[in-house]
Amino acid sequence: MGSVLELFSLEGKTALVTGGTRGIGQAMTLALAEAGADIILIQRDTSNTATKSLIESLPGSRKCTIITADLSSAESVRSLVPDLLSRNPSIRIDILLNCAGIQRRHPSQKFPDEDWNDVLQVNLSTVFTLCRDVGAYMLSQSPDSRGQRGAIINVASLLSFQGGLTVPAYAASKGGVAQLTKALSNEWAGQGINVNAIAPGYIATDMNTAIINDENRAGTILARIPAGRWGKPEDFKGVVVWLASAASAYVSGEIVTVDGGWMGR
Repeated sequence: MGSVLELFSLEGKTALVTGGTRGIGQAMTLALAEAGADIILIQRDTSNTATKSLIESLPGSRKCTIITADLSSAESVRSLVPDLLSRNPSIRIDILLNCAGIQRRHPSQKFPDEDWNDVLQVNLSTVFTLCRDVGAYMLSQSPDSRGQRGAIINVASLLSFQGGLTVPAYAASKGGVAQLTKALSNEWAGQGINVNAIAPGYIATDMNTAIINDENRAGTILARIPAGRWGKPEDFKGVVVWLASAASAYVSGEIVTVDGGWMGR
């Protein structure tokens, strides 16, 4: 048995990541790379190379590849993993991080079908399809010396537990992510694939701009956070490496809140 620090190492691993170009997703992607993983970034197009450049500038010659897919298109998502594996038959995907997500805000009685469908597709259906296809691939691989075949990490939300305001599609999608995570864990944990989710609290990112700009609501939220501050993307670096690594080998089916103590109030 190695040292405790070795348990957190991702040397020799490869992570497939959605939503890695900004905010929480970018911070978690960089953390995986800093821990030793090579990265395959799923992006809408190749124009945004910021995360790729940051990864390739890290010590240790980290590799980062961008592949394109439209996560709002069921057809595009269905072909993503099969095409990736057919083009790169020698590839091994050790980690899947589903971080891509969108938000739409309307009073529920006026919520448009189109926005409902878009949010559920990106935030839930795409997550399921990628979990299914990467999970099937992982199950086909031989386990490592610890009996592990891979780690799947989804991004849930406080709205996996609470309803929110004017965001019924987002709340429904993130509630679904939490239950999907548990369902997949029930089937796969015994076969060496740990499936967990991270539920961010109130984090200062672009997705929360509308709330941050609402002075009254932002103040009410801050007053309830025991840590006394909104979260930062960097607050997610440690937890994602833990869930991706052998350090969490006996952790599966969990929704880990990173919220400054919000859910404890």
